[in-house]
Amino acid sequence: MIGGELLAEAQSAVSVDDLLSKLAHAVARIAGADACDLLGRDAEGLRLRATTSAPEFSNRLRLGPGIGLCGKAIRLGENLFVEAGAYHADEYARFPGIDDAPCEACAVLLIGDWGLAFVRWTRPMNFPAPARKELKALAGQLALVIAAFENAYRAGANANRIGAVSEVTQIISSSPYIEEILQLLVQMTAQRFDYVVVTVRLLDEAHEELVLRATQAPAKAYARKRALKMNESIAGRAIHEGVPVIVLDVQFEETYVGHDLAVEQGLRSMICVPLIIQGRAIGVMSCYTSDVRDFEQDEIQALETLAHQAAVSIEHAKLQVRSTLMQEMHHRVKNNLQQVASLLRLQLRQSNYKSLEEAINDTLSRILAISSVHDLLSREDLDHVGIRSVAEMLVQHQKNALIDPGRSIGFLVRGDDVRLNMSQATQVALVLNELIQNGVEHGFEIKTEGEIHVTVEARDGEVSLWVSNDGDPLPDDFDLTRANLGLQIVDNLARSLGGKFTMRKSFEWTVAEVKFSQHGMNV
Repeated sequence: MIGGELLAEAQSAVSVDDLLSKLAHAVARIAGADACDLLGRDAEGLRLRATTSAPEFSNRLRLGPGIGLCGKAIRLGENLFVEAGAYHADEYARFPGIDDAPCEACAVLLIGDWGLAFVRWTRPMNFPAPARKELKALAGQLALVIAAFENAYRAGANANRIGAVSEVTQIISSSPYIEEILQLLVQMTAQRFDYVVVTVRLLDEAHEELVLRATQAPAKAYARKRALKMNESIAGRAIHEGVPVIVLDVQFEETYVGHDLAVEQGLRSMICVPLIIQGRAIGVMSCYTSDVRDFEQDEIQALETLAHQAAVSIEHAKLQVRSTLMQEMHHRVKNNLQQVASLLRLQLRQSNYKSLEEAINDTLSRILAISSVHDLLSREDLDHVGIRSVAEMLVQHQKNALIDPGRSIGFLVRGDDVRLNMSQATQVALVLNELIQNGVEHGFEIKTEGEIHVTVEARDGEVSLWVSNDGDPLPDDFDLTRANLGLQIVDNLARSLGGKFTMRKSFEWTVAEVKFSQHGMNV
């Protein structure tokens, strides 16, 4: 009868953790007890797998080898029974953080090689020989039910994982586009392995950062997570060590970055699997569960296979894109030369240059701005360029070429390294070049020292660029429609980007601002 009740619980369980929770309640009910804990053995001793008194602590607490009555039962290899005063016994071990009701009687029942059941009563109990025999039989039936369920679950999960690996690798290997590969990888892996969140970060070797490139998490806050420094993150450790790194519960792991978001999204256990090709790590895939649990060996191997295939697909996509870029380079060069020609025509229509040298320097500065995008493209990932990197390069150009010896101007570049495609990046490089140059030339005509700040920000798909200086104040009658050539070029480029350019005074600073949609460029 008891065995039938336990089997019924097994038939309704949807996972091993669900089964253990149901069995803990069943044991307490059958034994007429007030509480029951199920503790499973592992390499570090005993881990609390299920409990009727504080289920939120399941899979989060451990007992070291030989600790408490449970450790004693395992050491002796026999069941233990305490009829009264159990809670105050010297060998009674208390889990930290759990306020258990004091128990008078308890039974420690060995569940085969799996672990044990710790059954508690708040009242004294007698354990005559027939009662002990029944509890021993109950433990034996628990061992059979748990073993049968785990074997069946593991076999089914393994078959599903093999099929999932085959399906996911086939899909991602069929795409020539890296963004599509990454998005398919996170979506398919989350769906086929039943993870609540899957992310992929790719390694930016220049900055020693892991940049979030794909996630299927519905929360926008997750998609906006910042880049992680290699030495501050668990994902970075996975890349350094070249092996998967597992965290049992990210909500309580001190080295995990982002506890608040983990709590908000219900993230618990995590595995970080490095994406490795030819012995070189190019990124990491992180998978999160909604419950605290171990990752089985065959599950880890399946994820490693997926990560390797993803790395191969990513490298293949990079080669394809670079090949395409080479084929299209003549087209891009032609477009950029046409852009230079247009700028020269604008300059010809302006007659306020004081010398030929000044006009040539203006032209040279604009050509170098376009060149900086091509320079970064040759060193960065695929055909996307980081705008903060462009700004840093342009600032260096301006410092080397424009600052007169009699002036002392400090530069600061900060914010997000927003990645744009080639066309947008070229337009933005010209915008930043004009605004930085305008700040140097017109912001410090009278003042001889100060600062120019360049700030880049991306939020909800909108990019904002600010170039501000604390030099000469903006005239009260400033009118953008009657501004100099450089600012007119910025206004035209902002419109081409599908955005807007404004210029204003703010707390003794002159602030030039350009806002545009990251994917809204007018062509």
